[in-house]
Amino acid sequence: MRRIFLISILSFNLILSCSEGIKVDVLIENGTIYNGTGNSPFKGSVAIKGEKIIYVGSPKSFQATTRIDATNQAVAPGFINMLSWGVETLIEDGKSQSDIRQGVTLEVFGEGMSWGPLNEEMKVDLLKKQGDIQYEIPWNTLGEYLQFLEDKGVSTNVASFIGATTLRINAVGYEDREPNPKELKLMTDLVHQGMKEGALGIGSSLIYAPAFYSSTKELIEICKVAAQYDGMYISHMRSEGNKILESVDELMTIAKEAGIRSEIYHLKQSGKKNWGKLDAVIQKIDSARTAGLYITTDMYNYTAGATGLDASMPPWVQEGGLDKWIERLKKPSIKKRVIKEMQKDTDEWENLMRAAESAEKLILVGFKNDSLKYLTGKTLDEVSKIRGKSPEETAIDLVIQDGSRVGTVYFLMSEENVKRQIKLPYMSFGSDAGSMATEGVFLKSSTHPRAFGNFARLLGKYVRDEKVISLEEAIYKLSGFPASNLKIKNRGTLKINNYADVVVFDPKSIQDFATFENPMQYATGINHVFVNGSHVLKNGDHTGVLAGKFVKGPGYQKNIFN
Repeated sequence: MRRIFLISILSFNLILSCSEGIKVDVLIENGTIYNGTGNSPFKGSVAIKGEKIIYVGSPKSFQATTRIDATNQAVAPGFINMLSWGVETLIEDGKSQSDIRQGVTLEVFGEGMSWGPLNEEMKVDLLKKQGDIQYEIPWNTLGEYLQFLEDKGVSTNVASFIGATTLRINAVGYEDREPNPKELKLMTDLVHQGMKEGALGIGSSLIYAPAFYSSTKELIEICKVAAQYDGMYISHMRSEGNKILESVDELMTIAKEAGIRSEIYHLKQSGKKNWGKLDAVIQKIDSARTAGLYITTDMYNYTAGATGLDASMPPWVQEGGLDKWIERLKKPSIKKRVIKEMQKDTDEWENLMRAAESAEKLILVGFKNDSLKYLTGKTLDEVSKIRGKSPEETAIDLVIQDGSRVGTVYFLMSEENVKRQIKLPYMSFGSDAGSMATEGVFLKSSTHPRAFGNFARLLGKYVRDEKVISLEEAIYKLSGFPASNLKIKNRGTLKINNYADVVVFDPKSIQDFATFENPMQYATGINHVFVNGSHVLKNGDHTGVLAGKFVKGPGYQKNIFN
């Protein structure tokens, strides 16, 4: 026994002495290492060579080009933004400032709409709808779009689900009807293509037209294809309010019938009368998981959501797309009918104006038309009083005048439920926002504070200050858990041979500053961020490095682009 012990000591000393001669690019030493598994942290070092991690463990010496003293700092895997709307903001500015400064190293797109596959008509429509950010569209497929971002240069890694809405527009357009067999085959063929290109699965957003017109059967059929590639179905469900329980049932039906792992986007209970339904939602999810269904959730850490004024108007008036919607709203008889329906609390569609209960709880944050930008930051109630009209009529007029859905923040949720959801063992996190900067074109509009504070808010407010969950659990839910959930290889944990997506931050000072009144304020406390081994954030400042890559899903086939 003594001999074995001596051999072990000699072997350890030999490894230690050999390591002193190993040259590495980066050595992060003296830090408290949270490896992304949820296990207890330990004091140690992380060594990076090229794009990969080559050592994680107890303190050890290396010959390092860059040495970072992480004393009193947490060293963690890069964070995964499970719901990013950086699809356009990263084209404008690939630095991804608002997310990098929170430790995000992977942006995941695809809530209903994805920036591929696009046919020529869709490309024309997308060009027409562009607002402050203008860009050309040289790609057609989703894989080509993600490769376009990598080639153009982004600081974060990027990945995407295939948007179920995008598939439907490809085949059916904006009509309220079932796809015929030929159209459904086109949709499933596009899923095959997207999954082979590296998509993560299917993402839906069912409260909005034309996704609202999709049947459960249609969703099952496209999800069956994604399941063949071990993809996931992730959904903004048909209701997060009055019919949330029925919508959870629908998601579980899709998961079971398609044989696919499934996740609920930004779990919430919209509207005060629905806040008490969280217990029933959790019971349904827990029962399904016990029965063998793989169901998970994600969320953002605020009591307000953000979308458009379309979420306050009935889906029937939006059939045919934006132009048809506006054309109908201009007709006095239809406008009168829409106003009447907007004023009703209904189970037939998701009426967020009624869920918020008051126009004072709707903040207008995104206008396309420069002549209306002076209204940015005002509530719908304030604008309606300025105009001397009802909130409903004002909302209709703004959509017509702006030629857009008009970006809007809705206060819908309870703080108590936010905290309860953070504790769920199957919860991860997404900003549901773009990644932007506090300069340039981004200052032309406002946003939800989640764009600048979602991840820092979790680690500062809810972990450090309110102790809702431990730091190791929070980091696991930001890294290792979503990476394994998405079946992404060699990312999400601090492990030898994994890609070096690494964050060094101060748990005592990490803080979000973004507010609803002034959302464009960077978080602080993140000191260093490495993406694929490259130093993107150094001592809290962006280095300008654009090292992000197109991260492929489990169905990726290397020669699909050939």
